This record gives sequence, structure tokens and C-alpha cells, in this order.
Amino acid sequence: MFPFFIVFLTIATRTYCDNFSSINLPESHLPYYFTNFPKIAEKCDKDPQCPYKTSLNFPKCWGYEYNCPESNRYSVPRCPGDHKGWVKSKSDQINTFYTQADFGFVKQQLREMKLLCEPLFADDSSLECSEHLRFCRGRNLMINFTDLRTREDPIRYKMDVLKDGQIGGYCDFKKAELDKQTDHLSPLQSWGPEMRYFARLTRRPIVEGDCDVVIEKPTFIMKIDATVNMYHHFCDFLNLYASIHLNSTQWDAFSTDVHVLIWETYTYRSAFGDTWEAFTDHPVWDLKTFRGETVCFKNVVFPLLPRMIFGLYYNTPIIYGCENSGLFHAFSQHILHRLKIPFHPRKNKKIRITLLTRDTKYRRILNEDELVEALAKNRNYEVQKIVYNKQIPFKKQLEITRNSDVLIGVHGAGLTHLLFLPDWAAVFELYNCEDANCYFDLARLRGLKYVTWEKLDKLKSQEDGTHDGGAHAKFANYSFDVKEFLRLVAQTAKHVESHPGFKNFISKVDNEMDHDEL
Repeated sequence: MFPFFIVFLTIATRTYCDNFSSINLPESHLPYYFTNFPKIAEKCDKDPQCPYKTSLNFPKCWGYEYNCPESNRYSVPRCPGDHKGWVKSKSDQINTFYTQADFGFVKQQLREMKLLCEPLFADDSSLECSEHLRFCRGRNLMINFTDLRTREDPIRYKMDVLKDGQIGGYCDFKKAELDKQTDHLSPLQSWGPEMRYFARLTRRPIVEGDCDVVIEKPTFIMKIDATVNMYHHFCDFLNLYASIHLNSTQWDAFSTDVHVLIWETYTYRSAFGDTWEAFTDHPVWDLKTFRGETVCFKNVVFPLLPRMIFGLYYNTPIIYGCENSGLFHAFSQHILHRLKIPFHPRKNKKIRITLLTRDTKYRRILNEDELVEALAKNRNYEVQKIVYNKQIPFKKQLEITRNSDVLIGVHGAGLTHLLFLPDWAAVFELYNCEDANCYFDLARLRGLKYVTWEKLDKLKSQEDGTHDGGAHAKFANYSFDVKEFLRLVAQTAKHVESHPGFKNFISKVDNEMDHDEL
């Protein structure tokens, strides 16, 4: 066994970098990258053209590396809440959160990885997966899509895309080990519905010419959630980002010269489609792309999925009292950097408040003009009311969010924008519509202050009786007591003003004002 791993890893790992600009990471992420790839750091140090010299020689690590001390991690969770009744100690509380919702989750997946399809030579196939087949990656694998030529029903969230032997590789296949992991059989919970049909091939598919198409570039095959809903679709993107870290064995792990294949036949359409630019330079494929063909992938990744049991984001069982996931923070910075979302300098010290209004049938703020007018009377606030719909390009939406200090809105997917607020920002979920944990937990994961409506007697609902599903808080519109609204906004403003990050940011405004006076 030992000689095999030396051969395999030598062949599978590239240790050169032809173009430093292809690294394309936020400046604050570069020390973590160069620590993980010391040969690239050494080359950068010797190359006078390398633009990243100031990011070298910092002992930083993301947190999933086996030799990563806590002091060098990307971040450490904050756990101000009491640990009693949950775990034995404060350190247990911190470690639990880190494993549930931070880079510790990535580390756990790495620990679980099992080699299920073992190669003996360079042209052989390989497949390794984490437990329950939540994440898999492979080399020289074959997928047979020939049956799709005659299939008429559209494919989305289907578990019968493949049949026995329609996915496989030439290797020492450990079928019994794989079968043990097929216990989470659900379309968006695992790759079990697909991997249960994996088979050992009798020939090396690429070498022997058994493929109609050979995909040379690394490919991420994705099963995605609802693309019309920002909350659910960004669960896809967050898990893709985490999967890139899981797969970061080569210097070009964060490259965008990769393909994405969506595991459905529907043509991809989404108001959030610009986000793919953070991950790929190429058009997104779907199963129609390869209908009727046998396709071989030289390097393929089956990423973490959006609705895994005890997964990331959607089903994260967050322990009480903790917040500030470094994984979610890094994801936010990565998206903003890759999409080139500008962060604007300030000309004053006012708190920038963005109120999300809705053009939907339900959950509208009936007295929003009155609320905005009341906010505008405070000279310390700079207020804007905005509808995040298709009329505003998604990148522009992100720009508005990134330059807001307080984000206000009734419960709805638009509050997912909180992921891209500044670190000092606060979220005011005007009314949670009896879904108390959804955006409260997302704010915790992002490490932001969260406020919601407290006094139900100062809130009025209006239902039109047209919803057939019975009375529910999500199918009504609301008006809010102005005085109580201003009190809660003042809480968020106080948090922003007292945050060290905001103080440091505003101090630059003071310095510029002093310079202008001189």
C-alpha cells in the first residue's frame, strides 16, 4: 500500500504555478494560501514579478489542516452564551460550534474520507468519499448518459438518473465499503443515489477509448436547490466553496478554469447566476449537454450538498451561545472579491440603513413610508428604501448590501444578503413571521448583530383571505408601531457605532476631513 500512495500522489499533484494572477484570492486570504502551498510561496519569493510578496512568511492556516494550531486559524468562534446544559465546558462549546459550522466541518469531512476505488497505476481510476457519501472526488471516471437520449421526463431531484454500471472506473473497487455509506438516500442529502450504481470497469475508459467525450479540466458535478430563492441557492454556493477547501490538494485549487455540471435537464436560470463567476470561467452545463453520450472525467468533484443531514447552512445544528464562523466569513470575502463588488469610502460618519421593501403579495410593510420618514429625521442616519428584484442586477444588489451598516426587512430570502454586510453591521428582521431561527442562525454564522420585533402588541397583521393553506404569519402583510421601530433601530445603530471595525473605518473619515480643512 505505501508505495502506491507515493506514486499516486506524485502523479496527481502539480507543484508549479505559471501565472500568479490566477490565484485571485482576497488579500487577507493569501497568507493562508501560501502556508498551504510552500513551494508556490518559495517561487513567489524568488520571482521579482510576483505581486504577493507582502503575504509571504505568515504562519496562517484555515483550520482544517492537521498541523494548524488554534492561534494561527482563520478565526476563532465567539461564544458569549452560557454553555451549561449543552456541554461540559466553554472550550467544548467553542469546539462544538467549530465542528458544526466552521472550518472544523471541513476538517471532519477530511478525516472521514475513504478510498473506495483504489488505483494501482497512473491511468487507473480512483474514487474517495466522506461518510454517507456527502462529498466525493475521483479521477478517470466514466458516466454513461446514453439512456437520457430516450428519456422524456424532465430531471430535477431525481434518484434514477443512472442505472447499474453507468458510473464507474478501472480500479480495485471496494463495493462493500461503498454500500455501507448509502444510508442517506435522498436527492440533496448525499451522492448515494448516484454512487450506489458505481461499478468496476474491465478497461481503463480513457486509455482504451471507451468515452465519447473526455473532460480534461476539473469538473464539479452539482445537485442544486431552488434557484429562484437566494437563501436556498446560496446554500449551494456556500457548500461549493467549502468543497473547494476540501479538495485543495493542489496549488490551483481555487482556479476558475474548471467546469460545473448541474445534475438536471432544466436549463439553468437564476437572478443570482452572476455568482458562478466566482467559481468558473465557463458556461454552466446541465445534463442535456451530454445527453446520449458516455463521458469520462479526468478530475471530478461531487461537492457537499445543500440539504445534508447536519449539513452546512440549511440544516446546521448550531449550539447555543456561539457565533462567527470563519468559513462563512471567508465565503463572503471570496464572493465579494471574485465578483469585484466595490466598497465605497465614506464622506461622513452616518449610519447607512437599508430597508428592504417587497413587491410580493405577502409580507409587505404597510406603513413603510411612515417608518422611512421617521428614520430620516435622525441626522445620524442615512436611509434608503430598496426592492431587490430583477430590475436591479445582482452585483448592484451586493454593492448596496456591502456598503450598508444596518439591513432591515421582513422575513424573506432577501435577508440572505446579510452574508455580505460589513463585519460591524447589524440585521433587523422586522418580523420573523414565526420562523424564529432561520435568519437569526444565519446572522450568528456570519457573526453579525441580530435584532427582531419583540412586542407583538405593537404590530398589526392584515390578511386578505386568499391564501388556501390556512392562516400563517408568512401569508399576511404588516404595519409596525413607529416608536417601537425606532427603538429597535437605535439598538442596531448603537452596536454599529461601538464596533471596533466601524470605529477604525470612521477614523479614516475623520483623518480625511482634517486633511481637507488643512
